[in-house]
Amino acid sequence: MNILKAVIFIFASVWIMWVSRAALKDPRSHGFYRFFAWEAILLLVLLNLNYWFVQPLAWHQLIAWTLLFISLYIVIEGFRLLRRGKSGESRRDDSLLEMEKTTELVTSGLYAYIRHPLYSSLLFLTWGTFFKHPNLTGFFLALLATVALALTAKVEEFENLQYFGDDYRVYRQRTKKFIPFFF
Repeated sequence: MNILKAVIFIFASVWIMWVSRAALKDPRSHGFYRFFAWEAILLLVLLNLNYWFVQPLAWHQLIAWTLLFISLYIVIEGFRLLRRGKSGESRRDDSLLEMEKTTELVTSGLYAYIRHPLYSSLLFLTWGTFFKHPNLTGFFLALLATVALALTAKVEEFENLQYFGDDYRVYRQRTKKFIPFFF
């Protein structure tokens, strides 16, 4: 990693730590695990940055672009729908980001099929970035991000069960975690 990438990593990591500061104080919060996913994804992006447009029609690049476009669609649609969840003062958990303090369960659009579209987007981003230049280091970073995102979703589901109760339990039974109809 060259000097510019190291500087980008440091500044981006400081920003991620600042955004995650409350969650990092509470290992029981989903944001604690999300921090490690974000860091692994950041490292993976920086590791593969030089290969972003190399051999654009190679098999791995075609897979990468497909996954990255899926990620982009999911994150845009996920954020749009999440805004319908109405943030409120009743969610006083400091470890939650403002956009996560929804007081109404969002179950329409993508959320009708998957419970965690934003984490799903990060999974597609992770593996899309990995396929830009598949290698062993990138594989382990992608695997680390995947495990961290799975732990993030698991902890968030516990939090949602506590806040939304039976409504979330029913919602969880009829949806998948990350990929519609599959997983």
